[in-house]
Amino acid sequence: MDIDLTRTFLAIARHGSFIAAAERLHITQTAITARIQKLESHLNSTLFVRNRAGARLTPDGEAFLVYANQMQQTWEAAQRNLPLPEGFDRVLRIGADVSLCNPLMLHWVGLMRRHIDQHAVHAEVHDAAYLLRQLEIGALDAALVYQPHYWPGLQVEQLLEEKLIMVQVRDRDPYVYIDWGEAFRQQHDRAWPELTRPSVSFNLGPLALQYLLENGGSGYFRTRVVQSYLDKGVMTRVPRAPEFSYPTYLVYARERDCPALQDAFALLRAFLRDDPDWSQRWDPAL
Repeated sequence: MDIDLTRTFLAIARHGSFIAAAERLHITQTAITARIQKLESHLNSTLFVRNRAGARLTPDGEAFLVYANQMQQTWEAAQRNLPLPEGFDRVLRIGADVSLCNPLMLHWVGLMRRHIDQHAVHAEVHDAAYLLRQLEIGALDAALVYQPHYWPGLQVEQLLEEKLIMVQVRDRDPYVYIDWGEAFRQQHDRAWPELTRPSVSFNLGPLALQYLLENGGSGYFRTRVVQSYLDKGVMTRVPRAPEFSYPTYLVYARERDCPALQDAFALLRAFLRDDPDWSQRWDPAL
């Protein structure tokens, strides 16, 4: 595996010329040219067009850019994660959407460490698009997301059926928009055309919830998260506001499936089955 070819390609694409890439990589321009010629020979493609302004990607170069980034990320992940921690058979790598990391992923990691202690655990929090890309290239074993992609090789399992409901603290105004993803955005804008340009918006539910509790207003939140506030009278539901479905999914790469991973999934399913109100223990003020 000659990762230097990929690294050189990415440097030229990023900096716009062979000269700039040579300076960045601290090698000669002749070496840069030789590497690209070798890469183009391997791919039977022309990747760059050189001119006085520098170098620009050809259509084949644009297509290869996606693969080159994936190769670079995979190589960097291998360098970070190898060798395995001493005394462990393998590392189970899981990810979660930001709004699912606390407490769901925290509980899941705790269960894995108590019951599958021969394996190390690496947990990663990011947006769903990033997590799904990491699954696709093999950098993650499984992820908890709200909006999965049904790509070849990915197994998608619905874990929870949940709703987004509109609640308010003190007064309904101002309305706070929370970006719960593209599907929610489309449904929301059809149901509430007058609320498509709010004065306050967040892309993270827990942060928006804390804002509402401190400043008042209204917005859409997951039922499990706000139920305790509704029970205590801190919040009230907005009358006649439409609800939106917002299920949680477990996604994993079938080719990375193994008994240990299935054991981890079984722990997660059992936890959700036996403790359906898990999210109400999270106080976002902490």
